[in-house]
Amino acid sequence: MLQPGLQPRRFKMARTVLALMLREMSTTYGRSPGGYLWAVLEPIGGIAMMTLILAVGLRIRVPSLGTNFMFFFATGVLPFMMYQRTAAKVAVSLTFSRALLFYPGVTFVDAILARFLLNVLTQLMVSYIVLSGLMLIYDTRAMFDAGSVFLSLAMAAALGLGVGTLNCYLFALFPLWNSLWGIMTTPLFFISCILFVLEDLPEFARQILWYNPLTHVTGLMRQGFYPTYHATYADPVYVFGIAGITLGAGLLLLGRHYRAIINL
Repeated sequence: MLQPGLQPRRFKMARTVLALMLREMSTTYGRSPGGYLWAVLEPIGGIAMMTLILAVGLRIRVPSLGTNFMFFFATGVLPFMMYQRTAAKVAVSLTFSRALLFYPGVTFVDAILARFLLNVLTQLMVSYIVLSGLMLIYDTRAMFDAGSVFLSLAMAAALGLGVGTLNCYLFALFPLWNSLWGIMTTPLFFISCILFVLEDLPEFARQILWYNPLTHVTGLMRQGFYPTYHATYADPVYVFGIAGITLGAGLLLLGRHYRAIINL
């Protein structure tokens, strides 16, 4: 049996999170022409640009898997965007909702959860539209393995939540860390097996890139669409472990210091 007051708080939290999500939808997507349309067009433009560079500029005829460049890049870019956008959105949750956090009914967990859920739902929508559209337009010969695809996206989302929550604390109290983080993570796009598969690299490079959790994410995503590809190196426990450690550390630090952060 629930303790008195526990059930009302649960529903109150759900209403608060939903209200914060609606607020962000109106501020993030409601004020720009096209709104959610840009969320879909941006990855399509990036995928098309990379296709032109490699297929036309560098004259690479076939990707590492399959025969379609755009679909190959999409299976790498979309889970990467799930992680990157989630981490970036969650990292500024307290800044975005600073004024509302002075109300006793709104907690920092509500702010983080609202941004996380809205971003994950948005990226799921974008991934579905882009991948489905490419499969309809081109003969990709892809086979949809729901287990691998959703596990990959869940890993990316969890990693983004964990890293973003920890950075939510670090960005606020150590402003220099924001700049350093941007510099350190710039190469991630090129070392996360987006433009190639891990097996294309020599052994020493494969051993190094294995420690990049996003390598596991993109590998599982491609396993979900290419029936002949098996990402045997992918370890969900490793990725979820990093996500859990960073999330736990971030929540612990924010629980102790978020009042000081919103009063900065």
